[in-house]
Amino acid sequence: MRAFLFIPSRMSKLITLNEFILKNQSDFPFATGELSRLLNDIAVASKIVSRDVRKAGLVDHILGAQGEKNVQGEDQQKLDVVADLAFIKAFELGGEVCGIASEENDDFLAFSNEISKNGNYVVLFDPLDGSSNIDVNVSIGTIFSIYRRLSPKGTPATEEDMLQCGTAQVASGYVLYGSSTMLVYTTGNGVNGFTLDPSIGEYCLSHPNMKMPENGRLYAMNEGNINECEGGLKEYISYCQSRENQTGMPYSGRYIGSLVADFHRNLIKGGIYIYPDVLSAPEGKLRLLYECNPLAFIAEQAGGLASTGRKRILEIKPERLHQRVPYYVGSKTMVEKAVSFLK
Repeated sequence: MRAFLFIPSRMSKLITLNEFILKNQSDFPFATGELSRLLNDIAVASKIVSRDVRKAGLVDHILGAQGEKNVQGEDQQKLDVVADLAFIKAFELGGEVCGIASEENDDFLAFSNEISKNGNYVVLFDPLDGSSNIDVNVSIGTIFSIYRRLSPKGTPATEEDMLQCGTAQVASGYVLYGSSTMLVYTTGNGVNGFTLDPSIGEYCLSHPNMKMPENGRLYAMNEGNINECEGGLKEYISYCQSRENQTGMPYSGRYIGSLVADFHRNLIKGGIYIYPDVLSAPEGKLRLLYECNPLAFIAEQAGGLASTGRKRILEIKPERLHQRVPYYVGSKTMVEKAVSFLK
């Protein structure tokens, strides 16, 4: 039997992340080339982490618990530390960043070399969100948030540089290490997604101008905590499970337990993610600076919303590095409806 090879008559040109950044550099705030280089540093570090995630089951020194707890009181996974160091090294060597704050470290880090002290940006990040899923091969991710520094150029970064409102972000994004590795980011001019092509080692534009559906039929929440939630949220979950909601059909519960994966699914398909304040965590569990602000920026740029249930996430003035907040993020009408149930 003769085999036939199908060759498209017209192949669309792949647009790499670097090409996209250079083409749209004029859209970036304070376009000087520094932010472009910083985004490239993030892409390079994420490729290193992606490589290590792919071989986690084969290499003992990156799989399993580190044996220590981070500042959040959570068991550190070995890959948490690997990812944290990969991003810190990329930021320090890049020269565009004067300091960083990471979910894995007690305090912020001001880079001491002269090139970095002249950097115009600070980065706050969660190097490996959902790391408790590493050992069971479930999707995990990196979340990052970029701000212009407030301290004088040429001096060490300060805590004030880190404690800025989410409205001051110049860029934010996440990397999802799933069936494929994706980098999604915004600079305040829409949201674009790039998929890593392992054959060429480059991120290529795969999801241009991403828009979150205004409504959906998916809700993500750890319902094991439902009896610790306020009455209004219990009523909202009952509403989701009934035929009286906006779609006339019960919503589907989809909770991965990895914020990046849950958020990414809802960004594409529509839905709401909820991590409320509960009796055992009266301030909520998710970190404002490392998780909530960057994803809220993306959600709003894609047409969605992000709230504590009472207040817009991006308008909260941070008081401390590891501050936690309740979190409602996702499709616009779903977040609005959830908030309407809260007293």
